[in-house]
Amino acid sequence: MIRFAHPMFLYGLIAIPVIVLLFILMRLWKRKALKAFGDISVIQKLFPDVSTSKSTWKMILFTFAFALVIIGIADPQVGTKLEEVKREGIDIVIAIDVSNSMKCEDIRPSRLERAKQSVSKLIDKLQNDRVALIIFAGKAYVQLPLTTDFSAAKLLLNTIDCDMIPTQGTAIGNAIQLAQKSFVEKDKKYKCLILMTDGENHEDDAIAAAKAASEDGIIIHTVGMGSPDGGPIPVYQSGVRVGFRKDNEGHTVVTKLDESMMRQLADAGKGVFVRANNNEDVLGTITKEISRMEKKKFGEKEYSQYEDRFQIFFAGAFLILLIEFLLSERKSKLWRKLNLFGEEKK
Repeated sequence: MIRFAHPMFLYGLIAIPVIVLLFILMRLWKRKALKAFGDISVIQKLFPDVSTSKSTWKMILFTFAFALVIIGIADPQVGTKLEEVKREGIDIVIAIDVSNSMKCEDIRPSRLERAKQSVSKLIDKLQNDRVALIIFAGKAYVQLPLTTDFSAAKLLLNTIDCDMIPTQGTAIGNAIQLAQKSFVEKDKKYKCLILMTDGENHEDDAIAAAKAASEDGIIIHTVGMGSPDGGPIPVYQSGVRVGFRKDNEGHTVVTKLDESMMRQLADAGKGVFVRANNNEDVLGTITKEISRMEKKKFGEKEYSQYEDRFQIFFAGAFLILLIEFLLSERKSKLWRKLNLFGEEKK
């Protein structure tokens, strides 16, 4: 396995096209300047020892050496030892409601954005656990299967919005059933589902789905996103709010947190219910509950030892720069005999 110890230095490779462009512009400027003195073919006869191709080869060698130096600074490393690392943790599936009601701003900046912020903080606190992401509205979809790659989880978390699922609604039961299928282990423990929604279920029997999941050993915690008083659903165009969503009769739609439904889901799943607000760490209580859960031991294969290989690239760059330095831009008898660059002998 190959990795870079300092991958940020690879951005230095962007300078290569700039160097090539500057070289081309310099050649064009030089050619234009020579034309100002007369016919180029005549001028070249006045300087028979000046090579027209060696400067290009010197530029190619310099550019190649520059690329090797940049790669060397990034420090490529090769994994040399693969071993199984023992971990202890649980599997956590986080299901986030992305229906239109989650655009409501009774919790700042909005229900959905507050949910994403809370999940991001939770992921930062995880260590040896595995996490998965599910989004749901009228239907539920797996956004990220169970993984220990928390960076990927946070990256995908940032892409979640209310326009990802065309089928509107709030199918909480479907989300619970999909989460139940997402747990790859058959053990009836070490599994946790966090539901983040306003609880306005319109599609299915979510309580029955929660009970079935609980029987499979899944603990369900619910997070109520919203307030009991609720609020309107804003409509934005080009980032500017132009009004609020209305029903078929022209009345402004007001969405409220169904706290009763959320508590029933938590009870059925033998978990806890937490209502989100603007001040506290939304998932703080749930994080404590997760820390009390029995952990499962599992192993993962990963490279534990890496060896640096920057020396190879630095050595190659040094050798190429040495050749570039020794390569004169003037013609010589030796170069004329070798004729490496296909120059016309005179």
